[in-house]
Amino acid sequence: MYALIAVGYTVVYGIVQLINFAHGEIFMLGGFGAVAVWLLSPGRPVALWIFPLMLIGGIAVAVAVALLMERFAYRPLRNAPRLAPFITAIGVSIVLQEAVRLFYDRIPGFPSAKAAVVFPQLDLVSGSAIPLGPGLSIQRGAVFTLLALVLCTVLLYLFVNRSRLGRAMQAASQDPDTARLMGINVDRIIMLAFGVGAALAAVAGLAYGLRYTQVQFNMGFLAGLKAFTAAVLGGIGNIYGAVVGGLVLGVAEALATALPFSGSAWKDVWAFVLLILVLVFRPQGLLGARVVDRA
Repeated sequence: MYALIAVGYTVVYGIVQLINFAHGEIFMLGGFGAVAVWLLSPGRPVALWIFPLMLIGGIAVAVAVALLMERFAYRPLRNAPRLAPFITAIGVSIVLQEAVRLFYDRIPGFPSAKAAVVFPQLDLVSGSAIPLGPGLSIQRGAVFTLLALVLCTVLLYLFVNRSRLGRAMQAASQDPDTARLMGINVDRIIMLAFGVGAALAAVAGLAYGLRYTQVQFNMGFLAGLKAFTAAVLGGIGNIYGAVVGGLVLGVAEALATALPFSGSAWKDVWAFVLLILVLVFRPQGLLGARVVDRA
């Protein structure tokens, strides 16, 4: 889940050198968009056929908000000092959190977003854990998260390396001014980067709901920080590093909580201790971002 969100950070940073701290709220909107599709469906079914509709709904909401965010919040500040878009990202994050909370609270018959909103338990993809052996099982939501990460990583690799738009994204990342001279619409490529990152974050939002059986209006804050940590661990600006960083962070948290002197309450502490250690001993991250020397 961290890896899916972290890719959005690193794709945007690789092109516009912007840390989008509102990306955690895009993850949250993906989860709420999926819940909204279910709540608006007649009879609120739990059959598997509603699952792809929820996924499409979550992605549509997340991508739409991300594109609006890029167009009206970040594009006017593209040539401003670095501090301006950074503060704007924090402001956008707070606005999106409160907008979701107030929106759900004002719809008759909808659950209040101040508390956790129950995520539907769908057939086959949620519910009881899958037994793997004596004393060993795996949650269905965790299976979906793993399969989604593998599928999204493969599709992203093919898109970036085999498609014309993917090569345009690489060109804009290396040198946007030269890319414009080559006829590439950099503004459109930046919007594409925001859209791709938002779609992956929406998949992560759906995975969160399936695994934890609920979504909250403030769930994107900590998840966004963890995903940013994963992106830094892998090497900010490196797509595959973000995937590796997310996996390393998730496994490190799980192992740390099993320590005899630790516990689940310490998992956030260990996550950021790992970040500090990586920044001290390998500041470029585990894989390291590719640096291009410009003439």
